[in-house]
Amino acid sequence: MESIYYVMSWACHRKCKHCYEDRFRPYAKADLAAVVAEATRNAPRIVDNLPEDMTYLDLDDARPDGTLPRKVGRVILSGGESLIDPVREAVTYAVIDRLNARYRAQGGIKIVVQTTGDVLTPRIVDELLAKGIYMISIASTDRYHVGIDTPEKQKAFVDGLAEMFAKAGLKRSGVTSGVSRKWHEEEGPLFNVFGATEDSWIGKIWPRGRGWANDLSTATLADNFCNRWSGGLGFLNHRHSGSEVSIEPDGSVYPCCIKTKLPLGSLLEDGLIDILESLVGEPAYEAINMGHPERMGIAHGWSMDTFIEKSRTATPAGRPYQNLCIGCDAFHAEVLGTVIAQARERRRAKRLVAA
Repeated sequence: MESIYYVMSWACHRKCKHCYEDRFRPYAKADLAAVVAEATRNAPRIVDNLPEDMTYLDLDDARPDGTLPRKVGRVILSGGESLIDPVREAVTYAVIDRLNARYRAQGGIKIVVQTTGDVLTPRIVDELLAKGIYMISIASTDRYHVGIDTPEKQKAFVDGLAEMFAKAGLKRSGVTSGVSRKWHEEEGPLFNVFGATEDSWIGKIWPRGRGWANDLSTATLADNFCNRWSGGLGFLNHRHSGSEVSIEPDGSVYPCCIKTKLPLGSLLEDGLIDILESLVGEPAYEAINMGHPERMGIAHGWSMDTFIEKSRTATPAGRPYQNLCIGCDAFHAEVLGTVIAQARERRRAKRLVAA
């Protein structure tokens, strides 16, 4: 598989107003212990239920004879904030060690640690490099991250990080997009920097979480979040380039970072490839896979016109709003629960036969 986005823990040191998930926030005492315990408890099973190897065939780089080169995929470890105490050692470092052990003899893996960057120290950078990580990805340079919310502050922030990274031997990625497939073909170790800026795909702000509650999404019907990398496009094509899924701390699997209304399944129960294979051929998920969510209901009596109408709503502030994610949510709530349950039963029956 080319890419997995693994949200390991809900714990964060920030509560950004644009965040797509309300559970990303500061926790204290017993609440912090609970979210760390969840992440620590579930991570081994989640990692063990990832694909047998993290390689893929690159459709975009065919050899002259038509054969496809096999390349090494990546896992992006995120949160929350993956590097705060006590998440850093109990969860992030433990997951890195388990991933390296799992894939060392299976073609390897490229591990990316995503962070806001403001908790990084030279010691943490050295520890990450000692564990063989491929990239440190800074996801915070936008107007929503307090303290680094202006161009001047962002420049000073990035300059300071760049100096620290240079001393540790990290190079800045030559790929400018924060959400790109191709930067992981560069030679590491690397760092990159991005945020929810107007020129990025997350700049419109997804209709999710605090971003939605705070009436920040400016997406329209023309903004098809699904039809792009990290947005659902190609997620079922796990053997080939272009496939990525998102995983939550409880093992839930989603076809996109934005997250559908319901998960595809759980890695606490099934292997990731088994979950994906059980949905191959399902019209709704094939539509997401092709980047055309407006067609996901056709086999169930929802015309494109119906889906587009279901994509209409009002924001919490009462502003008229229309985006395909809203239609996708409605279709999941009204129809796809049964489809997901049936796929889960097929996987369960398959396990019983194998046993």
